[in-house]
Amino acid sequence: MVGFLFPVNNADDESAFTYGEKSGKGPRRWGEINPHWQACKNGSMQSPIDLIDTRVQVLSHLGRLNRDYKPAPATVKNRGHDITVRWKGDAGEIKINGTKYKLLQFHWHSPSEHTINGSRYELELHLVHKCSQGNLAVVAIVYKYGRPDRMLTKEQLFHHIRSVDPNHDKELGIVNPGDIKFGRSRKYYRYIGSLTVPPCTEGVIWTIVKKVRTVSREQVRALREAVHDGFKRNARPTQPLDGRPVYEYSP
Repeated sequence: MVGFLFPVNNADDESAFTYGEKSGKGPRRWGEINPHWQACKNGSMQSPIDLIDTRVQVLSHLGRLNRDYKPAPATVKNRGHDITVRWKGDAGEIKINGTKYKLLQFHWHSPSEHTINGSRYELELHLVHKCSQGNLAVVAIVYKYGRPDRMLTKEQLFHHIRSVDPNHDKELGIVNPGDIKFGRSRKYYRYIGSLTVPPCTEGVIWTIVKKVRTVSREQVRALREAVHDGFKRNARPTQPLDGRPVYEYSP
């Protein structure tokens, strides 16, 4: 993984791309909009992908996903293409293969970007982490309609999602990443991919929690309505696997 360096504020330029192909700035054209985004078109390790069980190698030695999160001050911002909660202080870390990745932010995509055996779900949460060498690790959780999601039931967060000014970060006070529930199952998928927004930089370690969580229709509707790029969805289509291995941790 050494050698992949990432900008901290990737994809904050919300006007440069969209999710609607008719706009001329949709996913098929991302690699042509900016010379620094060519990986979106020419990359061989792009995300998201379809996680097909028949292609997955089941491994037990990958180990549990070790999370050591803690409450910290955070802000929320409408980046146009998504709603992002970013921590200002130390919100803890995860550890992968002995390397610590600090938790930076989380954001949502609707519908889900990753699919599981061809099925696309209503929502996907991305928790973005970064190690001291500059490499990224993203943990993803997918959601289907059902009982409300605990994190989004937080009145403070839900209110700001609906009212946040697109031009300014809004203070949230202390936000506890431990309120994001992964489910009791420890199973997850793991592969090497990319950012799912421009510049589509490759070398990202992806961990997708296998347990499908639930979210209410009202919560998804609030997230979709808050995204102000004029499109009902902010999910990149799935990308070719191109021979990459995909692993499943099963204890």
